[in-house]
Amino acid sequence: MARLSAARREAGIEITPLIDVVFLLLIFFMVSSNFVQKQVVSVTLPTSEAATASVSNTIEIALDTSGTYFVAGEPVGSERDQLLNALRSVVGSLDAQALSEQPVEIRADASATHQSVVRALDVCATLGLVRVSLATVPVTKTMDPQ
Repeated sequence: MARLSAARREAGIEITPLIDVVFLLLIFFMVSSNFVQKQVVSVTLPTSEAATASVSNTIEIALDTSGTYFVAGEPVGSERDQLLNALRSVVGSLDAQALSEQPVEIRADASATHQSVVRALDVCATLGLVRVSLATVPVTKTMDPQ
């Protein structure tokens, strides 16, 4: 008689282990994701007809109108040595080959002084960073009302 009752039991899928696995995956992805937003420096970029998008692993040097440098969104000051030390800390573990291949983007405000931009280029050259680009925005073409 015991066999007969066992045969009549309905087949089903246990969802409790499935829910446990999904819950653990949810916790894993929540813990491993990065919720810190990158600080953005507000600069007005100059325009260019040949503007292109930047690469994601690029070291970003921003320069505002007052001449203050920002490396990866963190203010470092307005002097050459301050910028040099900040960039050294970012690229300190890279060897000469990696330094020559590391892209750097200078995002200078359109009203920043030429000397400040040249100083940033000089610091990059001093450290061996040769893949340097200047960020611009594309020119917006408007229709002539004539």
